[in-house]
Amino acid sequence: MKHKFISKRYWKDNSTPMGQVDELLKQFDDVINLSLGDPDLITSNIIIDNAMKDAKLGHTKYTDFRGDPELRKEIITFYKEEYDMSINDEEIFVVTSGCLAMYLALEAILDDGDEVILQAPYFTPYQQQVELARGIPIQLNTYEEEDFQININRLESIITERTKAIIINSPSNPTGNTLSKKTMEGIRDIAIKYDLIVISDDIYTSFSYNEPFTPIAKIEGMKERTIIINSFSKNFTMTGWRIGNIIAPDYIIKTIQQINENLVFTAPSISQRGAIYALRNRKTIQPTMIEEYKKRVFYAADRINKIPNMSVLNPKGTFYLFVNIKKTKLTSTEASEVILKEAHVLTIPGIAFGDCGEGYIRIACTVDIPKLEEAFNRIEKMNLFKKS
Repeated sequence: MKHKFISKRYWKDNSTPMGQVDELLKQFDDVINLSLGDPDLITSNIIIDNAMKDAKLGHTKYTDFRGDPELRKEIITFYKEEYDMSINDEEIFVVTSGCLAMYLALEAILDDGDEVILQAPYFTPYQQQVELARGIPIQLNTYEEEDFQININRLESIITERTKAIIINSPSNPTGNTLSKKTMEGIRDIAIKYDLIVISDDIYTSFSYNEPFTPIAKIEGMKERTIIINSFSKNFTMTGWRIGNIIAPDYIIKTIQQINENLVFTAPSISQRGAIYALRNRKTIQPTMIEEYKKRVFYAADRINKIPNMSVLNPKGTFYLFVNIKKTKLTSTEASEVILKEAHVLTIPGIAFGDCGEGYIRIACTVDIPKLEEAFNRIEKMNLFKKS
């Protein structure tokens, strides 16, 4: 919006299809929402009840600047038990959401004009987050025919003297892809060769279906040049609690702390208590939840691959599907609009996730299987998706 009281940086409309969801939902009374990745399941009562109990016991004040010491201890235990990784307390910072974590990491490491390579298709906020930190986002396209793996030669070809960091996301939002060990080792080799830092957005680690998740920081030579972004939003269905953490070399954590003190001071104390009980009880809380979303995403993929002019790779992770609609001859925005208009099913156009997302729509399996069944029954009736 152009106005003398608005910063000129924001005169250009930077809104995305993700930000338009609320208005689109109002168009019809019976919309099935497969757009945003906000899980329909609520947070486990184990987390809720214990966090509320702690609130009544007085955990309603500022915590330590780097986060509740008890939570930091649980994070250390988690990484040791799950990945056999040793994390020092000074390498942990508890933060108000994974999104803020990403911004803090970028703000801490970037000088004006530094370039940040984004694994594309990418989580929509990355580009503007890099720009907010005065960096320059550079898209590194990945492709369905390459299993959405990062092509190491293509990665090396776009590195310049201003390249500072690479952002990776595995399992990936929006593609659902997981990076192979070979790919991560290739990224490691490039990061060391050009002295780069890798920011690893580890938001969907519990939703890795083919093989257990392995942090890139565990690969030899990477711990000292990796910033890990964690969130409790998806792994524990805690989106509204707005709680996450950063793991990075201690000098980066110290810088992040200084920046965060001028933003939100400390993460919400009650949310931090909830995170403690989430990690402590994960083996009770997570299996049923993960199995439910796995059933949904495999059901949805099976339905999609039976619909003409639609296709999708076999699910590997997350609860998203990146659906190829190129045979419709429509743009991703046009396809999403006609699906909403005719089937009353809301999806996200692939272009929202970078240029190489064109020709796709993203579906979030955040409704139960009966709702998914109804959604695909409606889509199957559309002329756009009938056999020619």
